[in-house]
Amino acid sequence: MASPSSSFPLLLAFFAVVSLSEATFPGRGLTLTLVNNCPYPIWPAIQPNAGHLVPERGGFFLPSLSHRSFPAPYHHWSGRIWARTGCVGDHHHLTCLTGDCGGKLECNGAGGKTPATLAQFSLHHGHKDFSSYGVSLVDGFNIPLTITPHEGHGVCPVVGCQANLLKTCPSELQLHAPHHYGQVIACKSGCEAFNKDQLCCRGHYNSPHTCKPSSFSLFFKHACPSAFTYAHDTPSLMHECAAPRELKVIFCH
Repeated sequence: MASPSSSFPLLLAFFAVVSLSEATFPGRGLTLTLVNNCPYPIWPAIQPNAGHLVPERGGFFLPSLSHRSFPAPYHHWSGRIWARTGCVGDHHHLTCLTGDCGGKLECNGAGGKTPATLAQFSLHHGHKDFSSYGVSLVDGFNIPLTITPHEGHGVCPVVGCQANLLKTCPSELQLHAPHHYGQVIACKSGCEAFNKDQLCCRGHYNSPHTCKPSSFSLFFKHACPSAFTYAHDTPSLMHECAAPRELKVIFCH
């Protein structure tokens, strides 16, 4: 599991929440739309898995109550999207209180600083549509986030975390803004807060049999049951949804 100064780990092996399958739609592309419903600006960041394209150069500014749509890379793409908050700077240098990707506006493949809420994808579209999407709190929480599919076939649920966990985050998990005493800007995972193998599901605990929920992951799970909350978590919300035309990543509600 990542430390506060490291990039997000690859967690896609653990998030097959929703399968999008069973159809062939020649010439029909998949659109990703990022929606900022927050009463403040955010700076979305996009990191592909190794070997995949970097959409939108990996990051951009998104004003409050606005959205940005772009085509998902054709055939196959996997990666994650998150929101950076509390950013200051310009196009050349940007420093963010949460989710920072090395002080840049355009992350260009770089990961972000934890804790942050992650939207994760493995998209197969074009000749055959078979993909997965999910929301992970394994690396903590910084902003409410949900994924909504549109024009899919079958049962296509909204997944994610709509609750603002900054208001209820346990004191030992709270991340405070520098120079702003008392302001909670993110909620850390138990792993990040205590760096113990049992909480990080590493070493002897790195298997589905030994990696178990903790009181800290259960805090996230009770608030957001459809999200992944520890490395070997298996959310109960699993449905078939074939070939949506659009996947919306919605920040705040």
